[in-house]
Amino acid sequence: MPRGSNQKFKFTYLMKIMSEKTDDEHSLTMPQIIEELEKYGVSAERKSIYEDFKDMANFGMEVIKEQRGRETFYNIASREFELAEVKLLIDAVQSAKFITQKKSKKLISKVKNFVSEHQAKQLQRQVVINDRVKTMNESVYYNVDDIHTAINQNKKIKFKYYKWDINKKLVERHGGIYFVVSPWALLWDDENYYMIAFDDWDHRIKHYRVDKMMYIEVENEDRAGKDEFKNFDMAKYSKATFGMYHGDKSKVCIRFANHMCGVFIDRFGKDTLFRKVDETHSELMVDINVSLQFFGWIFSLGKDVEIVSPKEVVQEMRDYAKSFLGKYE
Repeated sequence: MPRGSNQKFKFTYLMKIMSEKTDDEHSLTMPQIIEELEKYGVSAERKSIYEDFKDMANFGMEVIKEQRGRETFYNIASREFELAEVKLLIDAVQSAKFITQKKSKKLISKVKNFVSEHQAKQLQRQVVINDRVKTMNESVYYNVDDIHTAINQNKKIKFKYYKWDINKKLVERHGGIYFVVSPWALLWDDENYYMIAFDDWDHRIKHYRVDKMMYIEVENEDRAGKDEFKNFDMAKYSKATFGMYHGDKSKVCIRFANHMCGVFIDRFGKDTLFRKVDETHSELMVDINVSLQFFGWIFSLGKDVEIVSPKEVVQEMRDYAKSFLGKYE
């Protein structure tokens, strides 16, 4: 590339060079910076680069000057995202089942642009997504966008809902009819993305896996369910719905050995009230959408945890346990 052919892009290329090649642990000398600019067909003098550094500070990109012996080094002082924050974003993308493997790799590649090329090499070690369970619905990105559009425009949406069959194929639910609901929120739970919506046919709040939704269309009809969602607590709904499986809501009393308290704090939060039963046992009351997934969770906690009330839920748990054990007799 001829020297000086991209002179009008000097400032842009300088920002790119400093962003990609410097960080808290890596710096460039002035001759190295001039050499990097020349690779882009830009010629520059020290004085003009010093002035550019001042302008870069106005863009929130401060350049630090450090003297080491006879040489002076320059590096970016701070970034929009710290390395630890970018690692966190990558972990989130990797663990999200609703993002396909192809989209995950593409998104991670973009996220890595938030750090220097040296820091990006550190991130490469943790980018392992081949063995993760991922959705195969490539349209999930656009599903999320369509749902947000409907929410922002206060409109209903229609879509077809799918499930897996024994042949590992996605098949339409309810004979392929279109579901028409009022979307109010999106929830990330158990590594999956869910749409929380009001179904005016059943007159109740429901949730749907976003990666199982296809052929989404925003309707002209305004949303229903405003009163139902006026005081809707998303966090409370998520904690009460195990594995995001539907169930009848009930206030359940759970008794547990005190050493198990951390399990319930992790699940229901620090504000959960414990009532002392004796010196070694306590109880808590929580609203639960009772389902087999809830019983399975209780069962997994062992003999130091039991459901105390209501009696119909206790009986349901007995029936579930008896049926489960019967498989192994």
